[in-house]
Amino acid sequence: MQSQLPIVYISILLVLLSGTAWLIFQQVFKTRKVETTLTRLQNKLKNEKGTAQEYYELGSIYLDKKLFSQSVQVFQRALKAAEEEAPQNTALIYNGLGFAYFAQEQYDAAIRNYKEALKLQPNYPTALNNLGHAYEKKKLTAQALQTYDEALKYEPNNSTAKRRAESLRKRLVPST
Repeated sequence: MQSQLPIVYISILLVLLSGTAWLIFQQVFKTRKVETTLTRLQNKLKNEKGTAQEYYELGSIYLDKKLFSQSVQVFQRALKAAEEEAPQNTALIYNGLGFAYFAQEQYDAAIRNYKEALKLQPNYPTALNNLGHAYEKKKLTAQALQTYDEALKYEPNNSTAKRRAESLRKRLVPST
């Protein structure tokens, strides 16, 4: 039994190394795909006018990379393109723009854009969650709670809205 112990250890090490190599490969592949898309969109949109979808995709990549001021500019171009195309997904663009403003701590601009998204798509739980979070940052607890409750009306299993609403209720109700 003791003679097989090194084989067991080496086997375990080999499995761990294989799993790590697989995870690294997946991450490299994912990063490469995003970088290829980023380069393609940047080159295309630098040389010609793009669609609202292309601007939205580039703005989303900038958000992921935490390049918030660049994403604001790109989302604004997406809105202009959307006016010409009249797509149904303009609410997504407003939500992305709101998120970019929120990340820069420009909460009033974020709130404006989240509200625009909700005018276009009133049952948009992500925009409702984001609006609630912006209200929280502005210390508008009652509006935040109302917004999270609205999100739960459209999506009862929304874990973010449930958690945040529960936390706000605890703050609003005085302890006895």
